[in-house]
Amino acid sequence: MAETEQAPELARRGVMLILSSPSGAGKSTLTRNLIEADPEVELSISVTTRAKRASEIDGRHYHFISRKRFDEMRAGRDLLEWAEVHGNCYGTPRQPVEDALAAGRDVLFDIDWQGAAQVREAVDENVVSVFVLPPSAAELRARLDRRAEDAPDVIARRLRNAAVEIGHWAEYDYVVINDDLDRCFNEIRSILEAERLRRSRRLAVGAFAESLAEELGATLL
Repeated sequence: MAETEQAPELARRGVMLILSSPSGAGKSTLTRNLIEADPEVELSISVTTRAKRASEIDGRHYHFISRKRFDEMRAGRDLLEWAEVHGNCYGTPRQPVEDALAAGRDVLFDIDWQGAAQVREAVDENVVSVFVLPPSAAELRARLDRRAEDAPDVIARRLRNAAVEIGHWAEYDYVVINDDLDRCFNEIRSILEAERLRRSRRLAVGAFAESLAEELGATLL
């Protein structure tokens, strides 16, 4: 029996995959697992004006820059999104993302709904956004308690913020419920695989389809 001829590998443009969720819904774990499982995905590394902590590595956790440099990047539209939190500025550099997309690599964003809105406004055609929900309010509170990282007043503030954040779920392309980590992770991977196959991102598929049609048409002459 003859072997089936394999289709050629077609170039594609990368996907900008945004994951957002309230604190405690599991976004950080899902982000880490996706980076580890898929070599075509890279995490967007933000710039920040805050001081580097002893445990952090410049270029891995953040790019640590001066406020003057940050203001220059913002004024030059070199940031896809930015925010100021407690006097420190954070932002997503545009050029590394553009370079990755052009090379067919996917860029993962771990940002909130406000950052997601800014990114969509800047480059909407490349963005795929996923909002991660907890299975219940009680479970979200329990997860924050189990982390044992925050004081009770901080947990209460996170829960209040969660109510605001969840109110923006309808702004996202997809919504998943993290009641089972493995299943939720597989759903996100399925979303990414489907988005990679969109016709608009498969740069050479048009030429390939036209060449097939021409070849088949020639056999009928």
